[in-house]
Amino acid sequence: MITSNNRKGLGPGRPVATTHGEIEQAAFRLFAERGFDGTTMAAVAQAVGVGRRTLFRYYESKNDIPWGQFDRTLDNFRTILDEMPEELPLHQAVHRAVLRFNEFPPDAQPPHRERMTLILRTPTLQAHSVLRYGDWRAVIAEYVARRQGLRPDDVMPQMVGHVSLALALTAYERWLEQPAASLQDLLDECMRQLRDYLTD
Repeated sequence: MITSNNRKGLGPGRPVATTHGEIEQAAFRLFAERGFDGTTMAAVAQAVGVGRRTLFRYYESKNDIPWGQFDRTLDNFRTILDEMPEELPLHQAVHRAVLRFNEFPPDAQPPHRERMTLILRTPTLQAHSVLRYGDWRAVIAEYVARRQGLRPDDVMPQMVGHVSLALALTAYERWLEQPAASLQDLLDECMRQLRDYLTD
């Protein structure tokens, strides 16, 4: 579910000291060596070669680093959903969009499996993850509401968001337990269950 490593400026006239990708790679090396809880933002800043204040311009907290540039990925998710043909049945549109959203290059750094292992299996990250999951569900709810002429907080859009998240997380858990498995195949298998909730 996560990130782009493109270089991003911090404001007019302000030089870029590093990139989100460089920060994430340095942080994940430290997480592997010291554990997530044993790694401080000061240590990450030192590893990257920037000051703590600079680091906090990129990530508001250590908990945000595993999620990458999540706000940007959610914008991409909205675009994917908006590009789905209107004549496509709702369950198929959400299904296809979730699969596209979870396409990652095999040479991504940090590796996507490493990133998701940290997110899903680090107890101290779970409270923060709940907030991120809520943001992800909201994107689906907004889309479903538009398609159905409803409000995002109506029952149907909310239900589709929750069910889609549960199905995606089920696929990810299986993927982490089965290193040889294809994430796309597992997501496809799990997301097919959405049809049962949206059709007779």
